[in-house]
Amino acid sequence: MTEIVNTAQSDAWNGYEGEHWAGNHDRYDAVNHGFNEPLLTAARISTGDRVLDIGCGNGQLTRAAARRTGTGSATGIDLSGPMLTRARTLAAAEAVPNVTFERGDAQVFPFPGNAFDAALSRFGIMFFADPPAAFTNIGRALRPGGRLAFVTMPPMPGTDLGTVFGAAAQHLADFEITHTHGPLADPDAIRDLLTAAGFRDIDVEYHEAEGLWGRDLDDATDFIIDWGPLRYHRSLSGFTTDTAVRTAISTALAPFVTPGGVRLRNAAYLVTATRPLP
Repeated sequence: MTEIVNTAQSDAWNGYEGEHWAGNHDRYDAVNHGFNEPLLTAARISTGDRVLDIGCGNGQLTRAAARRTGTGSATGIDLSGPMLTRARTLAAAEAVPNVTFERGDAQVFPFPGNAFDAALSRFGIMFFADPPAAFTNIGRALRPGGRLAFVTMPPMPGTDLGTVFGAAAQHLADFEITHTHGPLADPDAIRDLLTAAGFRDIDVEYHEAEGLWGRDLDDATDFIIDWGPLRYHRSLSGFTTDTAVRTAISTALAPFVTPGGVRLRNAAYLVTATRPLP
């Protein structure tokens, strides 16, 4: 393992957060898989490409990219030991041979220069402590003309998830759904950040994809109440408001129940850029 400078996120993703995501990999993939095809298409992944997946987690997007490349390869990097263990297990079980996983901090990881044709991220880029350093480092790893494509969460108010979290927030200490992931939640700030990191042809589009959050109302409520951000804020109240939180989440989810499960429209900014040619 290489040097880790983003220690707060490393602690979280090697603790409860990482264990929960690794243990519920199929559920998180059901929530987020709708962004896979848009990302692969936006990055123009094709046969022979060398792909880097940043914040790869349990590796669903990494494996999808590896399959798309055929004779190429995909490398996933993440801070989380539990999730990388799951990613390697799933790649072996699905017989995806052209994929590798590295534990490391993308802000400082010693990627070979000009080594990748494309870099992807499905929400994994939101947790950098130093976004300018991270994107500059990722840019160096791309060949001239290499493509970057990622999704990042917009502010929650007005989204389906914001409706659910907003209902729970009324019963949780210091839980503000207006909290955002710094510059990566604002289109203009994203453009400024990537421009400063040396990228060009930057495009930011609002995008939605349907996610499956549970088989039924109780199942979805159980899953969401144990999601890392909610569990953390429940703990600040000593879990004393759990009954009210559960009721609020269940009530907010009720309009999203369908015969095929509880489905929310997940919102994201889909961002593309390129490393310029010399």
